[in-house]
Amino acid sequence: MKYCAFLRGVNVKGTAMKMENVCNVFLNLGLENVSSVLATGNILFDSDENPEKLREILEKSLSAFFNYEAFLFIKTAEEIKKILENLPFGKAEDLHIYSFICENGAENVLLEEFKKINHQKGEEAKIVNQNFYWQIPKGNTLDSEFGKILGKKVFKNIFTSRNINTIEKIVKKFN
Repeated sequence: MKYCAFLRGVNVKGTAMKMENVCNVFLNLGLENVSSVLATGNILFDSDENPEKLREILEKSLSAFFNYEAFLFIKTAEEIKKILENLPFGKAEDLHIYSFICENGAENVLLEEFKKINHQKGEEAKIVNQNFYWQIPKGNTLDSEFGKILGKKVFKNIFTSRNINTIEKIVKKFN
């Protein structure tokens, strides 16, 4: 089965990792066809193991190798393709669109958090088929009220996010 592991917190706030080293951790665990997409912790690989067991093994191995508390989320190639197919927003030059890779049910937590805050013009959030999508004007991601909520440590083990352009690159690499 083809998978992508989405690592949380890679190459931000002092957690520097070379993707070559990350890929080597995967290879040393016997995973096949390992490669990375960008330097943000998107690792493609093949395995016959179930995703829950893979997550446990990979988090433990990455934590030990890099001496940090690793969190990652695993999706199949098909699940990632569906993220693009279900995109609820049209792409626009002045907007960023993010998809959130979550534990089951976390998309509802994200939507509830989003509903509690003030929004900028053009900022929207939607859930489509258990995927949470967020649209925000470019240049406002980190300064938005929702962007500040996303960085809270309480959420570190339930989701990570990727710009939809990154998701497109991952899907292209799978093909």
